[in-house]
Amino acid sequence: MSGNKTVPTNASVTAFLMEVEDEVQRKDGFILVELMQALTGETPVMWGPAIVGFGSYHYRYESGREGEILLVGFSPRKGRLELYIGANSLPNKPLLEKLGKHSCGKSCLYIKRLADVNIEILGHIVSNSYKHLNKKYHQQT
Repeated sequence: MSGNKTVPTNASVTAFLMEVEDEVQRKDGFILVELMQALTGETPVMWGPAIVGFGSYHYRYESGREGEILLVGFSPRKGRLELYIGANSLPNKPLLEKLGKHSCGKSCLYIKRLADVNIEILGHIVSNSYKHLNKKYHQQT
């Protein structure tokens, strides 16, 4: 069974963001680092070559596959920011209606730039997701 390709690295988050070609995405990336660090209390870590993550948890599927993955994070991709935040979780659904211009995948939130969304609402979504996953995967048994 192959391992998870998205693993934490020792690469510099600052160096990664400085290499983002699009100036607005680069600035938005630094804003997201500040926001997510303030909301989670976690130090930003590079996961693979292109994802900035905050916190982690251990997962195990029924298939037997298991590994570590980030609790919340983001990646500046071509033409948009991808936020890995459990966007469609139940506590976030009403907030998404107030967020602004965005789209969602199963757990990802896609925005073109931070100026398109309400940053306060985005903060609530990030916080909800982090708290939910942290509680789910780090509760004492």
